[in-house]
Amino acid sequence: MKKLTTSIVFIGGMLLSGCYSYGGYQPTVDTYNDPNAYRMNQDMAECKQLASQSSGGTAKETAIGAGTGALLGAAGGAVVGAFTGNPGMGAAIGAAGGGLGGGAYKGLSSEDNYKRAYNNCMSNRGHRVVR
Repeated sequence: MKKLTTSIVFIGGMLLSGCYSYGGYQPTVDTYNDPNAYRMNQDMAECKQLASQSSGGTAKETAIGAGTGALLGAAGGAVVGAFTGNPGMGAAIGAAGGGLGGGAYKGLSSEDNYKRAYNNCMSNRGHRVVR
């Protein structure tokens, strides 16, 4: 039972870390000879909003990944547990591991999508983004 509680705490922590949502990322833009430098603040605000919409949100994607990972992990864990004589414990361990891994993967993937969308938006508006 203690392992299950620990697993739930880890999964909950991962889901909450998904709420961090991009950590204030802002692309580095070279404004030297940039004819659109006067629009920098407006373009950054608009691109930030567009990137957030495009990526789906870290918290949402982390929750989806954790749920999917938990389901797949529980199924695999139950099969392994059935061979060892305890399918319930195998399912619980598999769900915890799968939820943690799936949540982390989807959260990081969403973060990368956000940064890529933000950089592309700024580049498409004529700014030179340092990558």
